Amino acid sequence: MQVKRFGVSLEENVLNKLDSFVKNSKFPNRSQAIRYLIKSSLVEEKVDKNKIVAGAIVIVYDHHKRELNDNLMNTQHDYHDVVLSTQHVHLDHDLCLETIAVKGNAKRLIELADLIIGTKGIKHGKFVMTDIE
Repeated sequence: MQVKRFGVSLEENVLNKLDSFVKNSKFPNRSQAIRYLIKSSLVEEKVDKNKIVAGAIVIVYDHHKRELNDNLMNTQHDYHDVVLSTQHVHLDHDLCLETIAVKGNAKRLIELADLIIGTKGIKHGKFVMTDIE
């Protein structure tokens, strides 16, 4: 992929905010920050238009919670057309971390993520989406 260079004109207050964003996000330079912001905006556009995206649903839970594993498995089976794979890791004796790789229409993936993260017994969850083009 060839990199193209171009100039950008910004008001001083916007440039100051960009520089703060670069520093706080630990980007190596403004170009990386601008690239990140553009790609994030494009993913949001895909979500708004319900286009195909990929993502990961990451959850942490206590596997001793009654019926939780069955509920998670049933939900994933209900969405078998968008679930690509699941990775299950034992963090300690009680806590598990699960990463569910998904690909499909953005709104369907958000629906699935909300169901999984909202399942009783989930301690923490997050859904991350990315553009696949």
